[in-house]
Amino acid sequence: MASHRVPLAEAEKWLDHLGSCSPCYRDFSQFKKTYQLRRKRTLLAIAASILVCASIGGWAFVRWHNRTQTVQTATLDLRDWSVTRGVEPNPGVKPLEVNREASRLSILLPLGSSEGEYDVRIAKRSGESLVTAIGTAKLSNGVTTLRVVLRVSSVSLGTYILQIRKPGQEWNSYPIIAH
Repeated sequence: MASHRVPLAEAEKWLDHLGSCSPCYRDFSQFKKTYQLRRKRTLLAIAASILVCASIGGWAFVRWHNRTQTVQTATLDLRDWSVTRGVEPNPGVKPLEVNREASRLSILLPLGSSEGEYDVRIAKRSGESLVTAIGTAKLSNGVTTLRVVLRVSSVSLGTYILQIRKPGQEWNSYPIIAH
C-alpha cells in the first residue's frame, strides 16, 4: 500500500486496521517515507542523466557545426612557376606547402593559363592518384584562378605531387608538402 502498488479496492480492508493500530501505522509511515525517498532519488537520477546527455549532445552539435562551418581555403600561387609536363616536377624547386585541414584550394595558375575546366589531383611520386577534383578556372585582373574542393586531410603528412591539367591533356606537376 505504501508504494501504491495495491489497488484501492484491495487496500480498503486494511485501512480500518491501519487507522487503529499504532505499530502498523508507524511501519506503514516508514515504508511510505522510504518509498518516497527512493522515488525522489530515482527522479533526480533520471533528471541528472537527461541533463548530462543534453549537455553532451549540445556540445557535440556545436563542435560539429563549427567544424563544418569552418572551411579552410588554401591558396597556392603558381604564377611564377614554369609548366612541367608528366609526373616529375622541376628538380631543385621548393615545394608548395598546404595545410591538411584545407578542404578547398584556390590555385593561382601559371601566367598564360586559360580559363575553363581543369582536373586537379594530389598524387604519390609513383603517379598513384590519392585525391582528385574538378574545378573551373576564371580570369580576373590578369590572374587565372582555379577553385576546387579537395579534401587534403585524406592524405598523410608528407611530400606529394600536385597535378593540374585541362581534360584530355597531359598533367602539369608541382611538388607539394602536406603538413
